[in-house]
Amino acid sequence: MRPKYTAENNPRVIIIQKLYSFLYNNDDKIEFPKHRFKKFIKDIVLGTIERNEIIVEELDKNLGGNFDLIKLDKIFQVILKSATYEILYKPNVSIRIIIKEYLNASNFFLNESQTKYLNALLDNTAKRLRHSNA
Repeated sequence: MRPKYTAENNPRVIIIQKLYSFLYNNDDKIEFPKHRFKKFIKDIVLGTIERNEIIVEELDKNLGGNFDLIKLDKIFQVILKSATYEILYKPNVSIRIIIKEYLNASNFFLNESQTKYLNALLDNTAKRLRHSNA
């Protein structure tokens, strides 16, 4: 049976927390304590930070003129950025898995209506990015 993730051991929740701390709390140093998915978490966090400008450009370009990333909640921005990083740079991971995992993680941070909006944005982004990069 597959283990049930809690906020403490869900890799995407940890990714969201690390990115939020770095991007919005101005934490200078990111620590990656021992974890079953430490390599994966570190890869996504550092990759998202490194490619932040590219990710923002892709989101602006693919989500249309009425979309303004800056107007969204900060936690919402972090989730969108990290999921977009995975969509762009982890082609071996299925879009369905990426979206499902980020929606599960978002339940720790967002309310139900925000999660539905996130689902729509991630689905739209994934279709455009994976289709254009195929």
